[in-house]
Amino acid sequence: MQKIGFKIFLQTFRPLSEFVQLLQPFLQFVSKMSDKRLFDYLYDQLRECPLEKAFGHKVGNEWCYYSSQQMVDLVNRASVGLLRLGLRPGDKLASAVYKTTPDWMVLDFALMQIGVFHVPMYPTISPREYEYILSESEARYCVVGEGDLYNKVLKAKSNVSGVLEIFTFYEAAGVRKWDSLLAEPGCDLSEVERIKATIRPDDLMTLIYTSGTTGNPKGVMLTHRNIVYNAESIRHIVPVEVGDRVLSFLPVSHVFERVAVYFYTLCGSSVSFTGTDNLGGEEGDLKAIRPHFFPTVPRLLEKVYEKIYSKGMELSGIRRWLFFWALALTDDWDFDKKYTGWRAFQWKIAQKLIFSKWREALGGHVKGILTGASACPVKVMRTFNAAGIPVREAYGMTEASPGISVNRFEPGQARLGTVGIALKGVELRIEASDDYRSGEGEILVKGPGIMEGYFKQPDKTAEVIRYINGERWLVTGDVGTLEDGPDGKQFLKITDRKKELLKTSGGKYVAPTPIEAIFKEHRLVDQAMVVGENLKFVSALIVPSADGVREWCNKHGVTWTNLSDSIKNPKVQERFQMLIERINPNFGHAEQIKKFALLPNQWEPVKADGSEAELTPTLKLKRRVIMNKYRAEIEEMYRD
Repeated sequence: MQKIGFKIFLQTFRPLSEFVQLLQPFLQFVSKMSDKRLFDYLYDQLRECPLEKAFGHKVGNEWCYYSSQQMVDLVNRASVGLLRLGLRPGDKLASAVYKTTPDWMVLDFALMQIGVFHVPMYPTISPREYEYILSESEARYCVVGEGDLYNKVLKAKSNVSGVLEIFTFYEAAGVRKWDSLLAEPGCDLSEVERIKATIRPDDLMTLIYTSGTTGNPKGVMLTHRNIVYNAESIRHIVPVEVGDRVLSFLPVSHVFERVAVYFYTLCGSSVSFTGTDNLGGEEGDLKAIRPHFFPTVPRLLEKVYEKIYSKGMELSGIRRWLFFWALALTDDWDFDKKYTGWRAFQWKIAQKLIFSKWREALGGHVKGILTGASACPVKVMRTFNAAGIPVREAYGMTEASPGISVNRFEPGQARLGTVGIALKGVELRIEASDDYRSGEGEILVKGPGIMEGYFKQPDKTAEVIRYINGERWLVTGDVGTLEDGPDGKQFLKITDRKKELLKTSGGKYVAPTPIEAIFKEHRLVDQAMVVGENLKFVSALIVPSADGVREWCNKHGVTWTNLSDSIKNPKVQERFQMLIERINPNFGHAEQIKKFALLPNQWEPVKADGSEAELTPTLKLKRRVIMNKYRAEIEEMYRD
């Protein structure tokens, strides 16, 4: 009788036991990462897969690298030196660099293992913004890279009493170089080891100030666990392995690139740091490093696409015909699509004669490229992938440290026009309202990567952290929808920013981002911004592509002098009107562009004259700035 009762008991709770079994992989995943601090990755690399070329950069014309052992030695010497400087757990040190170097990584690891919070700042922001960040973060010291950074931070320091000294990563007269802080080889590490032992995964590790499109930046508080979760969660998603070569050229002040570098450390990959000024060409860094992987932002992919297109325009005869024949094939490409017969033969010819040269221009070994920070035009995604250059779009934000979802590299795991599938452990919630179309809503996120909050700004924190049924959700401010995929997977599609939704004077809501994205896919357009808040119709500010307009003028017998003069030509204006008429049918009546203005000057993340930039450091539109700067042009469009 007892045996029968026990059997019935087991049968009754079988669903629960099966549920626990299903949870096992995730529980093991969480357990594995639960005791990690980020600096542990460096020691793990030295113990499990020591590299001769762990972190490197170009010095003059030569690539120079630190080995895993050299990195560990330098990190420990730096930690001792920073303690001798008077820094203690809980203090803050800021930095700003245009190009990351191995020394920046030494400083970063040295700070985190003694509990000092690193505050990396964007290199393109103004002295006023440096002053704000240094003051609010209470940074005691700052280390800067080459360029105008020392002068900008020095100007900010004059109004911030808490900053004791500015160091440099380079030789500069009258300024202490950061490596002067390094303790002697073989120094006593007992204090460093004592502090390391007290640091817990849930301890705060860094303050990352957002590049926000409006108002002052906010200091996002991230813990070791937040970032460890992100690094661990993409371990089996991104095609990076021990010994692979990876290229890092995005600013480490952005959490996207910073977490990527920790991920490479975890994977045991060789990291080569560079900038965006010497990537391409026969003597470029892509050819020199031949990377297997690198992250990027859509704007850089767009520029590469534009260069490829321009080179095609320079060809003649059969070579030109072949180039544009192959490019036209990509219009039909999609993930997991199979070709047979004559079409498959065409693709084989295109890959051999045209696309192989594109791959070689990127070093010839790329296994994957991950793009994030803003939306990537579908045409660009389709073209690169069709050419055998795997590009996947991901979605995240600083407040999520940063990963939320990603298109995978395996079959059936990616979809054009979406930002992929949620990371393991991340939950998505779509909050619908009458402001959005059916199925759309504001995106809320729950998971281990969600920030502690904004430093010293509880009110701002309360605006983005929402408690639902006792659970803590991050309100992203993005609008999106979930699309069903195979095997029960759901792909997240971003349709707009909640704060960027326009409301016309007729009460109609308009999402500008999809309209702007279609504009940017066209060869004639470099940048675009939709206008229409509290106005009677929707219009557009367009920055034409100089190369695109010049090519069109030459082809159609229109005199080309420069962009400023050419966009005033009635024939050029007529060509852009034709583009508007081609785009408009993709949208509802209230969303269609009625008027436009062509602008000659490209929008930039930093202005040489010191005026306010039109783009954030992550290349997002500062809509308020653009509206104010081109108020006269906007008023002219609505004059009638």
